[in-house]
Amino acid sequence: MFSALQSELAANGTVQFYVRARPGMPKTKATQVMDDESIKIDIAAAPEGGKANAALVKYLEKEFGGNVQIISGATARMKLVRVSS
Repeated sequence: MFSALQSELAANGTVQFYVRARPGMPKTKATQVMDDESIKIDIAAAPEGGKANAALVKYLEKEFGGNVQIISGATARMKLVRVSS
């Protein structure tokens, strides 16, 4: 699901994309690419005290092997994420 984004990261050293976060789910995993090209990600953490954001960043760092930042939407379900190598 992340292969095109991983290729862009390898070529450019950075990539940005939107994530539709679904906190409070049983397991953290990417589930779907939406029509607007955002990626729906289930997060196995509660949306309180930054726990869901921390779990999202940890998951994406594992998937991409780079530095992950939430650029906007820290308190919203739709987040703009930047990954840098």
